[in-house]
Amino acid sequence: MKIRIVVGSVTLDAELNETPTAKKVGDILPFRGGFNTWGDEIYFEIPVQAELDESAKEEVSLGDLGYWPTGNAFCIFFGPTPMSREGKIIPASAVNIIGRVLGDATQLKEVMDEKEIRLELP
Repeated sequence: MKIRIVVGSVTLDAELNETPTAKKVGDILPFRGGFNTWGDEIYFEIPVQAELDESAKEEVSLGDLGYWPTGNAFCIFFGPTPMSREGKIIPASAVNIIGRVLGDATQLKEVMDEKEIRLELP
């Protein structure tokens, strides 16, 4: 499923994968809310409940979209987090991989001071 992520002046196309968690996320769209940052990660609570599944990883790739069960949070990874080391992107704890940004996720570094994020269907 294609989605669009909008933060301030940055709009990114992304794709959700076919996992059950990703489908739950798709069902709540469109979504609008505030967000937090943790290093080069944007995360925010969404109204989705899911456990870790077969897609869960403790190391993610640039542009990955994750669901963090501990905080019921949608996560966008666009660089190192405070736990990262040696060029690896490490979330706070394991996340379900629910999709990925199709463009240049590092553009999010320009809008980390914004107050709102939107997840939309294109």
